[in-house]
Amino acid sequence: MSRKTKTFSLDEKLTAANILRTNSMLTLIIGRLVVIFLLLVTSWVWHSGTFKLSFENIPQGLFLVFVISVGLTIVYFFLLRLTGPSSWQLRTQFILDALLITWLVWRTGDLSSPYIALYFVLISVASFFMRPLPTLLMAAFVALCLVILSALVSADLIVSSGATLPAGRAVQVVSFHVVALLVVGLLASRLADRRTSGEQLIEATRSLASLRALHERIVESIRSGLVTTDLDGRIFTFNSAATEITGKTSDQVIGRSLYEIFGDISIPVRISLDSVERGEQSPRFETDLMTPEGFAVRIGYQVSPLFSEDNEETGLILTFQDLTEIRSMEESIRRKDRLAAVGRVAAGLAHEIRNPLGAMRGAIQMLESTTEAESANASLMEIILKESDRLNGIITNFLSFARPAAAQFSETDINEMVSETVQLLRHSPDVRDDHKIDAATADEPLMIQADPAQLKQIFWNLSRNALSAMPSGGELRFAVEAMPNNRVRVVVTDTGCGMEPDQVERLFEPFAESTTGGTGLGLSIVYQIVRDHSGSINVRSLAGKGTTITIDLPCDPRVRTQERITRAEADSNRIGEFLNVGPEDAS
Repeated sequence: MSRKTKTFSLDEKLTAANILRTNSMLTLIIGRLVVIFLLLVTSWVWHSGTFKLSFENIPQGLFLVFVISVGLTIVYFFLLRLTGPSSWQLRTQFILDALLITWLVWRTGDLSSPYIALYFVLISVASFFMRPLPTLLMAAFVALCLVILSALVSADLIVSSGATLPAGRAVQVVSFHVVALLVVGLLASRLADRRTSGEQLIEATRSLASLRALHERIVESIRSGLVTTDLDGRIFTFNSAATEITGKTSDQVIGRSLYEIFGDISIPVRISLDSVERGEQSPRFETDLMTPEGFAVRIGYQVSPLFSEDNEETGLILTFQDLTEIRSMEESIRRKDRLAAVGRVAAGLAHEIRNPLGAMRGAIQMLESTTEAESANASLMEIILKESDRLNGIITNFLSFARPAAAQFSETDINEMVSETVQLLRHSPDVRDDHKIDAATADEPLMIQADPAQLKQIFWNLSRNALSAMPSGGELRFAVEAMPNNRVRVVVTDTGCGMEPDQVERLFEPFAESTTGGTGLGLSIVYQIVRDHSGSINVRSLAGKGTTITIDLPCDPRVRTQERITRAEADSNRIGEFLNVGPEDAS
């Protein structure tokens, strides 16, 4: 399961915020001009008393305000283009609006002007663009403008355009408007506070979503398996690396117990938690997992407690890595070291054994020619000859393993090699009526660069081993298919007695313990041929359930020769680092 998340850098977020503020100020500038125009047209119709408008009836004060607003709009656009959106521009615009409204109120009747209501509109609009305190200050500034206007008119410092009110009446009207303006300002500041809180909540939600997406991306990008659980051990996080290693998806394991997936690891969990409480490093443990396909995976894991923001323990964190490849490389290195030492001695020893063996066989044949055919000595001599032949075959196989012949690569159809092997098997004396042999080859030829003789030896040795594992009959099946990355796969399956895990680990060692009573040299030769062809071989077997051997071969191993050398060097360095083996230890 993959999830695409969209994240923004800091510069992108700042750019988006600036664009939002610019659009907001553009809305204010254009909206102000539209409102004044509509107000001008409405007042013009009101003064005309008809929809037939004439310039004689146009409100002079409002028309002058409209002209000034057009000029200010041009200035506002220029400043916005020049310096970008800023709080001082916004506040300057509202202050100029308050002054224009005050001038319009003075020209249209002072305290009796119907345009006093524009003060309330201005305060309300300001609450949508400013924070609570500037909104409240704007209401106080508007109230101050009205008080100053009334004071100037009362002191006859400016000419009143409306009816003269008694001093007491004027004070009453001004006081009422000031209180109303301050109340509206207070309510508008609360509205601005809620709007600001809403914006902060939206921003916090976005930040939380971004952090959550970042957290998920970090967890999913970790190449180690990561599992988190609650205090009861129920899984609630299972990253993609954990899915890749265990073969189980997050949907299959979330909500299930940790111990259902990883087995009984309660003792390691308790040891890890005790170590953390003592301030020590949590120890590492190893265990085996069975994938849904039946493969055994060796993992190394570490358990730590999971804490909340309040430093309260809320669950467990389990991180683990797939050690199967590392352990396989370790075993491969150990096997190669043993085989190298044994091969050097045994190759020479095999020649030394073969020489006296040939002499013994010749002597027995001479004695047999002088012995009666039906005598007991003749029977004993026949047994000696058979056993000497068997011993000679063992030596021949061992020499083939210790000093294999160089592969002669050619264009080979692997379907044909499998079909010929199956046909030979069906005529083999080792195949009985209760044995069933089947082959599922590809519909079209699968051509690879390989040694045909060695390929046949691979399939023949695997077949003979499978038949030996089915003494009571069973089914032997070959399957050939093309794989991605220019590779082919051959799967050999039998329904025989199967093997224990420790037998599978030593399956390709010469003279390893075998359930079929063989020497094990045949499978050792198979392993060596597959390796020489730059391929890989995998064995899956359960006692009493049969065995499946999977062989992957590149279509042209010669192209992969340099890759194999580079990989071998890297593997050697990796094993050395893992085992902390120094030059003096390696020697």
